[in-house]
Amino acid sequence: MSNFYSDNKHIKFHLGHPLMKKIISMREMDFADKDNFEYAPRDFEDAIDSYEKVLEIVGEIAGDIISENAEAVDKEGPSIVNNEVKYAKGTQENYDALKQAGLIGLSLPRKYGGLNFANTAFVMANEIVARADAGFANIWGLQDCAETINDFASEDIKEEFLPKFSYGGATGAMDLTEPDAGSDLQAVQFKATYDQENDQWILNGVKRFITNGDADISLVLARSEEDTQDARGLSLYVYDRSHKAVTIRRIENKLGIKGSPTCELVFKNAPAKLIGSRKFGLIKYVMSLMNAARLGIGAQSVGIAEAAYREALKYAQERSQFGKEIIQFPAVYEMLSVMKGKLFSSRSLLYETSRFVDIYKSYQRITDDRKLEPEERKEMKKYQKLADGFTPLLKMISSEYCNQIAYDAIQVHGGTGYMKDFPVERLFRDARITSIYEGTTQLQVVAAIKGVTSNIFLDRIKEYEKESLRPELVFLRKILIKMTAEYEQTAQNVIEMKDDELLDFHARRLVEMAGNIIMGYLLTLDAMQDDEYQNVAEAFIRRAEANNKEKVYYINSTEQRDLGIIKQ
Repeated sequence: MSNFYSDNKHIKFHLGHPLMKKIISMREMDFADKDNFEYAPRDFEDAIDSYEKVLEIVGEIAGDIISENAEAVDKEGPSIVNNEVKYAKGTQENYDALKQAGLIGLSLPRKYGGLNFANTAFVMANEIVARADAGFANIWGLQDCAETINDFASEDIKEEFLPKFSYGGATGAMDLTEPDAGSDLQAVQFKATYDQENDQWILNGVKRFITNGDADISLVLARSEEDTQDARGLSLYVYDRSHKAVTIRRIENKLGIKGSPTCELVFKNAPAKLIGSRKFGLIKYVMSLMNAARLGIGAQSVGIAEAAYREALKYAQERSQFGKEIIQFPAVYEMLSVMKGKLFSSRSLLYETSRFVDIYKSYQRITDDRKLEPEERKEMKKYQKLADGFTPLLKMISSEYCNQIAYDAIQVHGGTGYMKDFPVERLFRDARITSIYEGTTQLQVVAAIKGVTSNIFLDRIKEYEKESLRPELVFLRKILIKMTAEYEQTAQNVIEMKDDELLDFHARRLVEMAGNIIMGYLLTLDAMQDDEYQNVAEAFIRRAEANNKEKVYYINSTEQRDLGIIKQ
C-alpha cells in the first residue's frame, strides 16, 4: 500500500504555510529544549524535518496497517469481555503499531515524554489516520484528553497521568453526555461528592454515548455543587480505569465507525481527581476540550472525504460505459470537480483554523511564565476570536462536505457503490456521524453566527482581501469582493430587524455565505503557492457565487409571517 502522507502532497503543502515558522518558534519557546533533550529541534528547519519524519511514519502505518484492517474491523467491531471493552483484532493491531512507534502523546511537553508537536501537525496526523479508518481515528485522536490535563490540571496530576500516555500508550475518553443531557451539557446531573474523611472525590451516575468509553484515562464532567442546575455547578475530573469502579452496561450498535466502541457506563463510588478549580468544568475546561474535539472532527471529515474522493476518481477512470471511461461524461466529471473543490476548500479551512488555535494557545502557555507585552496580548485576543469563530465554522462545513462527498462517491460508483464490495459503502456510513457528534451542525451554527454578528468573519475577509495576488488571480478577488458586499449588506439587513427568531432562522445561510467567501480566499491564496489550486479555486468560487446569490434572494424575500407558515 502507499504511504498516506507522502502520497498526498496537499498535507505537506499546508505544512509549508508561512505562519508555521511563527507557530513552531512559539511552541518551542525559541527552541529552549534543545540543550535538555537530545531529540528536541535546534531551529525551525530541524523542527519541520522532525514533523515530516513523524508524519511519514504515521502515513506508513496508516497505509500498510490501519487501512488494510478497516474492512475486517468494520465487520468484527468491539465486544465486552469480563466488564472490559475488547477491541476488534485489527483495532488492537493498529493501536499497538502506533504505540510502538511512540506516537501517543504527540503534542505533550517533552518533560512528560511527549514530542511537543504543534497542534497543526497533530491535526495532520489525525487526517492521515482518518483517511485509513475513521472509527480508529476516534480512538487514537482522543489523546487530546492529555492536552486538556496538561493545560488545566495541577502539576501533581500532570506528573501522575501524562507519562501514562507518552510512555504507556494510554487511551483516553471524554465522559460528558448522559441519557438526559446530550447537547445540553449544562443539564448534567452525574454526581461528584467530596469525601472529607478520605480526602477523595467520588463519582456516581450514568454516562451515555461515550466514545472509547472503557479508556485507560477518562475526563468526566460531574455536578459537584449541590442545589445547582446550571453550568456553574459542574466540575471536571480525571478517572483511572485501574480503580475498576465502572460497569460497562453496553456497547452501542451503530450505523458507522463500528470499530470505535461507544459505551454506556455506570459509575459507582468511583474515585477521581479534580481538574483545575471547582465550578469551571463546563464553562472553561470542557469548552476547551470540545473545541479541540471539533477540530479533530474537522480532520476526520477531511480524511474521510479524501478517501471517498480517491475511490470515486479511481472508479470513474477505470469504469467504461458506452465505449468510454465514465470520467469523460460531463455529468460525472462535473460531480468529481465539485467533490474536489469541497475537499480542497475544507482542508484549507481546517489548517487555517488549526494555525489560529496554535498561535492562541501558545500565547496562553507563555502567560504561565511571564506577563504578555501589550502587543502580544492584543495579538492573543485576535487569534482567540479567530479560533472561537472558525472552529464551529470548520466543524459545520467540513462535516457537511464530508457527507456530500461520500454520498457522491457512491453515485459515481452507481449500483456497485451500494454493495459492500467497495469501500465507499463503509465511508458513506462513517461520514454520517461527523455532522452529529461533538455538537450537531445546527449547534455549530448557533456558535458560528457570533462570527457574523460580531464581524469576526468580515474582518478576516477584509484582511484576506488585502493580500498580494499574481495578476492572473486578481479576477477571483473581484468576484469575492462582490460576494463580500452582498454578504455584508444581507447580514446587516437581518441584524437591523432586531428579531432573534428571524436571525436564528437565517443563521445557517449567513454562516455558509461567510464560509464560501473565506474558503474562496483561502483557495486563491493557496494558488499563489501552487498552480494546481487555481482551477480548483475558480471552479469553487463560481459555484459559491451562485450559491450565495440564491441565499441572498431567499433571505431578502423572507418576511416574519413566513416563519409561522414554516412552523406548521
